[in-house]
Formats: sequence, C-alpha cells, structure tokens
Amino acid sequence: MSETLVLDEVEIRTLVVGPMKNNAYLLTCRHDGSQLLIDAADDPDALLALVREGSGSAQLDVVVTTHRHADHIGALRSVVAVTGAAVAVGADDADAVSESTDVPVTTRLVHGDVVTVGHVTLEVVALRGHTPGSIALVYREPAHVSEPDAVAGRAHVFSGDSLFPGGVGNTGGDPERFTSLFTDVVERLFHALPDDTVVHPGHGAPTTLGAERPSLDSWRERGW
Repeated sequence: MSETLVLDEVEIRTLVVGPMKNNAYLLTCRHDGSQLLIDAADDPDALLALVREGSGSAQLDVVVTTHRHADHIGALRSVVAVTGAAVAVGADDADAVSESTDVPVTTRLVHGDVVTVGHVTLEVVALRGHTPGSIALVYREPAHVSEPDAVAGRAHVFSGDSLFPGGVGNTGGDPERFTSLFTDVVERLFHALPDDTVVHPGHGAPTTLGAERPSLDSWRERGW
C-alpha cells in the first residue's frame, strides 16, 4: 500500500517494491495531473497501479532513474512499454541502464539540470560515488502554502542510494569513491539546503538533513 503526502503543488506517493524493499516515488502535479516516477525498481503491476492511483489512468510522463543498479531498474522496461514515458538518467549511468533494460534513455541528466512535470520543477543534483552517474532530485515547496502537511519553502530530496538515515551510500570500501560521494553530499546537499529538508531515500524511512547533520564528522572519520 502506498503512502501519500499531499502538498500544495504536488502529491508524493511512496511505494515499497521488490525483495530489496526499494522505495518508488510517484509525483503527481496537482494542476494538470502530469506524473513523474522516481525509480521503476520492481513489481511493474504494482507500479502501474500506483500510476493509475495518481492520475486515474496510465498517464506517466517520465521515469527518472537515480542510478544504474539492478534493483532500481527492474520494472523500467515494462512500465515504459505500457505508459510510453520518457526516461531520464544521470549521464554517466545512462548507457548502463539502457544496455541492462533495452530501453532508450531520452534525457541524460547532469548536475544543475531541471526536470519539469506539469507545474512542478525538480533540480538535478549529481552525487558521484555510489555509481558514477548517481543523481538526486530536489523539490522545493512554494513560499505560500495551504495544505496541512505543507511547509512554506521546505525542500525535499529524493536521494536514491546516495544518502540514507545514518550515512551515505555504499562505495565498496573504495576511499576515492567514498570521498567523492561524501564531498558531493556535504557540498551539494548539507551546505545548500536547510535542516528541515526532507530526505526520501531509495530504501528505508525518510529523514531530514537536520537529523543527520551532527553525524557528518563521524561519517567522514569512519569512511563509509
């Protein structure tokens, strides 16, 4: 069963799928019903039901894949075949995703790009290290809000496997990959966004940057 967060511009639905308990996120624009899916990870039937829950039809405009790993792309081919959605992937992971799924990548995303679905705009943040082309998406709520769960100006980060409660993503024990990921996460998320920013990870429960910020030094020291 999905969980839904209703904000002024967008509804965010979270569904846990597959043996790795991946979080798939469906963002539905409240102005025109346009939809974006973050990570078609597994269980295409469940994901397609989620799409229909959001729009009342199989309308899906784009699937954004946070990174190349198999547990995040298992349903991509089926979901795209049914919906005709465009596919957006971090540039350095795009070829691997296309080769693994036999799905053409429509857009190769780089740091600083913007993804738009309906009236909803998301910023692309490259977080290099878990994989070379790992990305996060950042959504910022409007300055004036009316929904009970909304917070004016608050940001939401869909972090894939690059940031979790308790640490950054797996870098295989490679010091260079860890340094790359840790640096990107600190500079591009913790230095750029306030403490009330909600982190929606690729697996597990959400957190906030404020909850994780006191642990940054210990993450750096332990190297993972």
